[in-house]
Amino acid sequence: MWQLFLSAFVTLFVVIDPPGCAPIYAGLTANATAKQAFSMALRACLIATGILLVFALFGEDLLGALHIELDSFRIAGGIMLFLIALDMVFEKRTERREERAEKVRTAQPQVEDVSVFPMAMPMLAGPGSIASVMLLTARANGIEQTAVILGALGVVMVLSFIALVAARPLIRAMGSQVEAVITRLLGVLLAALAAQFVIDGIQAQF
Repeated sequence: MWQLFLSAFVTLFVVIDPPGCAPIYAGLTANATAKQAFSMALRACLIATGILLVFALFGEDLLGALHIELDSFRIAGGIMLFLIALDMVFEKRTERREERAEKVRTAQPQVEDVSVFPMAMPMLAGPGSIASVMLLTARANGIEQTAVILGALGVVMVLSFIALVAARPLIRAMGSQVEAVITRLLGVLLAALAAQFVIDGIQAQF
C-alpha cells in the first residue's frame, strides 16, 4: 500500500506541479490582499479536487460510455504525460502558463477572482492531471487501493494549497534558478512514469 501511495503521490505531484503553479498564482494575485489571496487559493484547490475526484471515480464509466478501452486510454494518457514531461524539461509548460496568466492579468488589471480560471482549471486540474488520476484509479484493485490513491490526491492538493498561500515568500526564498532545476528534474521523472503507462497499455492490449 505504501508503494502504491508513493507512486500515486509522485505521479500526481509531478503533473499538478504545486511549485510551478505557485509563482504564477503570486503574479495573478499581486494586487490582492492577503485575505483575498488565501480565499482564492482555497477555492481553487477545492474546485480542482472536486473535478479530479469526479474523473477518478467515474472516469472509467465515462470511457465505457464512449466505447474507449482502458488500455487505449493508458497508451494515450502516457503519451500525453510524456509530452508534458518534455515541456517541463525544456520549460515550455511554464512559458505557456505564464502567457495564459498574463492574458488574464492584462484583461482585468484590478483584483479578479482567478480561483476557477485559470487556477482550478486548467492549471491544477488540467488534462494531464485528469488523465493521471483516471489511469491510477483504473489500475487499482478494490476499494482499499482506490482509497490510497485518493488519499495521495488529497495530500497533493493540500500541498498545492500550501504552495499557493506561501507563493510570494516562497518565490523570494527559492529563486528562479532553483525553481528551473526542480522543474527539469520532475520532468525527467514524469517522462519515465509516462513511458511505464504506455508499456503497461501495450502489454495489456497485446
